[in-house]
Amino acid sequence: MSSRENILKALRDNTRETYDMPDLSHLKPIIYADPVEEFKTKATTIAGAKLIEVKEGDNLNALIAKAYPEAKVVASNLKGIKSDINPDTVAEAQELERVDVGVIRGEIGVAENACIWIPQTMKERAVCFASEYLVIILSKAGIVNNMHEAYDHIKTSEDYFQQYKFGTFISGPSKTADIESALVYGAQAARGVTIFLIDN
Repeated sequence: MSSRENILKALRDNTRETYDMPDLSHLKPIIYADPVEEFKTKATTIAGAKLIEVKEGDNLNALIAKAYPEAKVVASNLKGIKSDINPDTVAEAQELERVDVGVIRGEIGVAENACIWIPQTMKERAVCFASEYLVIILSKAGIVNNMHEAYDHIKTSEDYFQQYKFGTFISGPSKTADIESALVYGAQAARGVTIFLIDN
């Protein structure tokens, strides 16, 4: 039995009172008339991300270079993206600490709060957190109304956890106001996020 299982067993053995989960069936999840427009608004206001709508025929590499002209090191394992470091081929995660721009793919965008579901599709997931700036490529077809729908997609998809057993929601740049009550960007992850919203 693992340490985790031992801890959970000890908690169960020492629980004296249990309570039924409350009935939440009367709560209806938020549904939007236009989830894509709602996502775009929330992403650029509440989440604090930049958003670029990619038109058919646009060159993603040119758009990345235009968005981050001073970037010296780009990391990505996405097909067709020019990168200096591939998170699939680095020997260890520490090699990603000098990345200026990490380019990753998001699978689900949530209109309710502008979160984007990022399943781990690379050997070193540190690229999602160690990069100074993050570019997330997201399809409009992947945008859902709320977290209920997002989790339904995650639970029913066999693709998300085939190779790696990790995924995370990312919503805009990392920010905190814990340090002397001053708003600091990039304290725990990327200090800037640009969402490339594509039609397909």
